[in-house]
Amino acid sequence: MNVRPDFSKNANMAETAPAFLSVWDMHSYYGESYIVQGISFNVHEGEILALLGRNGAGKTTTLRSIARLDDPQVNKGEIWLDHQPLHNMKSYEAATVGLGLVPEDRCIIPGLTVEENLKLAQIAPPIGWSIERLYELFPRLGERRNQEGVTLSGGEQQMLAIARALARDIKVLLLDEPYEGLAPVIVDEIEKTLRHIKEQGMTTIIVEQNAVRALQLADRAVILDTGSIVFDGSAAEVLENEELRAEYLAI
Repeated sequence: MNVRPDFSKNANMAETAPAFLSVWDMHSYYGESYIVQGISFNVHEGEILALLGRNGAGKTTTLRSIARLDDPQVNKGEIWLDHQPLHNMKSYEAATVGLGLVPEDRCIIPGLTVEENLKLAQIAPPIGWSIERLYELFPRLGERRNQEGVTLSGGEQQMLAIARALARDIKVLLLDEPYEGLAPVIVDEIEKTLRHIKEQGMTTIIVEQNAVRALQLADRAVILDTGSIVFDGSAAEVLENEELRAEYLAI
């Protein structure tokens, strides 16, 4: 059995309890552009972590690197999930052991209904998230189960993208800009859902330009600046630290 190393003594890590997801000394590139420059952090089971920073800080690159996508290229580092090493896996292998990435563009499959999008993603038999349970979580999707997914509103497409990730009975939900372009009332609805699945034990990393909303949702925050970690600690601390927010988040 693979055993995850104890990375908790790294200076960037605010917590010392055993981690569920560990990123250790990760370096990522797009071509010759050096984007993520040796970052390390832990995420604990059932925790919501806000991954924040200005545009170009490396947030999306970090998510895509954790998800083991071919771009960006990860040249160095280790990623462990629930005692399993992910750093040598392809993206489809990482998906099978519990990573679920919801990209900014949502990637709803054209020509398929809401229910077909969910069934295509669902493992058989479902362990935790059946189609009907997902409809209970997102009643709007249940009402539109026979509607083509790409014809939904932006908020409903975001709900479908999250539901589709959950349908695979994932361990960690990776959200890239989930509030982008959505009305505040829809953001409220999605936040309520994220709080609910946290209560069910879901571990989540959220990248979001609306830093205040993300911090109000999250337990902890990691702030990136030009590919390096400049803060790793509680979300409440960031909300209370005006100087930190102004310098690295422009809020």
